[in-house]
Amino acid sequence: MSDRKVTDRSSVQSSLDSATTSTSFFGWWRDARKIYTRKPVLAIALLGFGAGLPFLLVFSTLTAWLRDAEVERTTIGFFAWIGMTYSIKVFWAPVVDRVSIPLLSRWLGQRRSWILVGQAGIASGLLWMSLLDPHTDLWWIAASAFLVAFASSTQDVALDAYRIEAVDDEYQGAMSASYIFGYRVALLFSGAGALYLADWYSWSWSYIGMAALMLVGIAATFWCDEPNHLDAEQRGRMDAELIDRLIGRPMHLMQRPAWQRWLLGAVICPLLEFFQRNGWFALLILSFIAVFRLSDITMGVMANPFYLDMGYSKSDIARIAKIFGFVMTVVGSGVCGVMVVKWGMYRPLLLGAILVASTNLLFAVMAMTWDGSRPPLSWLAVVISADNLSGGIASTAFVAYLSSLANKSYTATQYALFSSLMTLPGKFISGFSGWVVDGWGYSDFFIIAAALGIPAVLLVLVLMKQQPEARNKSLPG
Repeated sequence: MSDRKVTDRSSVQSSLDSATTSTSFFGWWRDARKIYTRKPVLAIALLGFGAGLPFLLVFSTLTAWLRDAEVERTTIGFFAWIGMTYSIKVFWAPVVDRVSIPLLSRWLGQRRSWILVGQAGIASGLLWMSLLDPHTDLWWIAASAFLVAFASSTQDVALDAYRIEAVDDEYQGAMSASYIFGYRVALLFSGAGALYLADWYSWSWSYIGMAALMLVGIAATFWCDEPNHLDAEQRGRMDAELIDRLIGRPMHLMQRPAWQRWLLGAVICPLLEFFQRNGWFALLILSFIAVFRLSDITMGVMANPFYLDMGYSKSDIARIAKIFGFVMTVVGSGVCGVMVVKWGMYRPLLLGAILVASTNLLFAVMAMTWDGSRPPLSWLAVVISADNLSGGIASTAFVAYLSSLANKSYTATQYALFSSLMTLPGKFISGFSGWVVDGWGYSDFFIIAAALGIPAVLLVLVLMKQQPEARNKSLPG
């Protein structure tokens, strides 16, 4: 570790100690400011911005573009399958975690080199999309959107590892808060900002503007420092110890061929450790992860087409569904943070699952009462408030739960497994959303989306019964 890093961490530790002992509000604020303005914490906010920017551009913002171009809703629904790329990133997470990029990794380091490659892929894909016309280039739009999604999910894997390795455990709270803030600001730009640009100029200029904003993340990659992480020899010894312990006899991993050592260490060890720690209960946990977000992901792909079909303009959607919705999501997240500390993770998980499913029924009521004229903006604001407030509660509780499941020795691959699994079923099912809307209408679709939330509610109850002590467990860290 360099002297500069030692000095930086010592300064952060001093600030943290001062914040702990300070009795005045202004003293606490001054010390907190010192912590949150340190280089690693500022850098992760900018990197989080680069991570959040592409997500909506291949999801709800893209569906708004396609619907605005009068693409059939059934076809729009199939575009949701592009988002499944985020759900299968676990398959190449071991490569990102342990394989170096020639020359680039030597220059920037393992984590920053992969982050930069992902950012370059995102910017290139967005520029490619800006040159295409949905009326004539629909297949090429799908291909370019896939490039953006693949590059973005690759960046996510490297960023998760960077965030964990950049600072010590006691600073992960500040790093997580900073990362989430940058991510949500990016969602505001790629949601409301992209819609405003499309309304004022064109969809082409909108996506060009989004590609230019990726320079924020790229600049942060060059500015931040490569974190300290285990070298190949240290990882090999750790993998060998885990395998010997799980198998119950010496496997002599270090004497095996290099490809076997890599496969066992990068792919097998994270899975073995998780199942060994949780036993048969691991299957129930993975099932819960797979169904928790079924309801909101399925509904989300048809949200913007629904608003447009109701008669709202792109500016209306940007102002209420994106900006106002962003505020309500932040409020929901803040409320859930307090609930997790006071109640543990399971009760907020149950509340979030119930709210996400039930708020979809508000969209169904809105569709049932539509008489052909645009509903009042106040009605849209009420529905958006409920949906985003519940989403903020559910997502915050769920991230806390997933974070508690990962073993820090294998956080990157295990977290990639969890985050992949939590979106894969929803992305697959949401691909049929346009077909359901065209066949039965919006009201039936939203009722079905609400019903998809029932398994999550039931499994939370099972988890609470099987692990009663967890109901009163505070969030780690």
